[in-house]
Amino acid sequence: MSGNLSKDEVKWLEDIYEKVKKKVSAESDRIGEAIPYIAINGKYPEDHGTREIEWWTNGFWAGLLWQMYHATGDEKYKVQARITEERLDRTFDEFEGLYHDVGFMWMHSAVADYRLTGDKKSFSRGHHAANLLAGRFNILGNYIRAWNGDMAGWMIIDCLMNLSILYWASEETKDPRFAAIAKRHADTALEKIFRKDGSSNHITIMNPENGDVLDTPAGQGCKKGSSWSRGQSWALYGFIISYAHTKEERYLDAAKQAAHYFIANLALNDYLPLCDFRAPKEPVLYDSTAGACAACGLLEIAKHVPEEEKPLYERSALKILMAMDKAFCNWNVEEDGILYYGRTDYNSPAKDEEISIIYGDYFFTEAVLRLLNKDFFIW
Repeated sequence: MSGNLSKDEVKWLEDIYEKVKKKVSAESDRIGEAIPYIAINGKYPEDHGTREIEWWTNGFWAGLLWQMYHATGDEKYKVQARITEERLDRTFDEFEGLYHDVGFMWMHSAVADYRLTGDKKSFSRGHHAANLLAGRFNILGNYIRAWNGDMAGWMIIDCLMNLSILYWASEETKDPRFAAIAKRHADTALEKIFRKDGSSNHITIMNPENGDVLDTPAGQGCKKGSSWSRGQSWALYGFIISYAHTKEERYLDAAKQAAHYFIANLALNDYLPLCDFRAPKEPVLYDSTAGACAACGLLEIAKHVPEEEKPLYERSALKILMAMDKAFCNWNVEEDGILYYGRTDYNSPAKDEEISIIYGDYFFTEAVLRLLNKDFFIW
C-alpha cells in the first residue's frame, strides 16, 4: 500500500482482516484434512480431494492457509496446508488427469511451502509440476495446450496464471528453458487470444501443426465474441505476472490495457463484477471470483508503475473489495465460504447467491493482505 488510502479506508481494511482471520480459523478447524471447493448455502458438502484429487482448484485452500500462516504466524495453518500438499502427491501417479492448471495446484501448495520454509521435498514437487507444464508446450504453434483428450490445438486465457511456476523454476534452477516457454506462450496469447480493446477470448483453437487460428468459441462466457469476466481477470493478472518476472514492457502494457477495460466495465455496475461484460441485460449474473482476482492483479500493476499512476489501480482494487464486501460476503463464522455470488461459468444453472468458490476466497484474502502489506507474492 503506497499511502493513497484514507484513514477510514485503512480502518475498513483492518476490520476486514480481523473478519478474515476469524472466518478462516473457524473454517480450518471444521475442514480438518479435507480440500474444499464450492460452499453451497454456507456448507462445503464434500472433500473435493476425495472426489477428484487432480481437480485444478485443489491448491487454493493450501494457498489461503499459507497466506494466513505468513500473515499471522499461526502454526496450524502450516500443518494443515502441508496435508493438502501431501495429498496432491497422488496426482503425480494419476498423470493423465493433470493438465495446464498444475501451476494453480502446486504454486499454492508446494512452491508456497518452499518459499516460506525452504522444504526440499516441496521444491521437488514444484519442480516436477513445472516439468509437467513445460511438457505440454507445442513447439509448432508456440503455446501450452489446454486440457486433455482431443484438444491438441486449444489454448485458453487461464493458462497465463499458470506460467508463474515456469518462471519460478527458471529462477530457482537457473535453467532458461522454463521461462522461455512461458514467454512464448504469453506472446502467443497476446497475438491470438487478447483483443485490441483490452478484452479477451476465453479459448482459441489452433491448427496444432502450425498454430493457425481456426476458431474462438464462447468457452465459459455467454457466447462467441463475448467477454467472460473471469477470463478478463486471468488476462489482467496473468500479463502482469509475466511482467513481474521478465520486466518486458509488452506484458505491462497488456496488463494495463486489460485493467482499464475491466475497470471501465465495473464502473458501469457499482464495481460489482458481472459474469460476462457483454451479456444480455437479463438475467443479471455476477461472478465475484472475477472481481477478487482482478483486484489482486490491479494491486500487482500498482507495484510496477510510477507513483502518479498507482492510485488508479490501488483505489479501483479497493472499490471492488468494498463493493463486494457489502453485496457478496458472508462473515458468519459458523458457515463456510467468505465470498458468495461466485460462478463457475455463465451458463451454469447454479444461483449466484448460493455459491462460494474457494479461489474467490483465496483472491479476496490475497487482495486484503496486499493492501495491508501482510501478503507474500505467491505467484
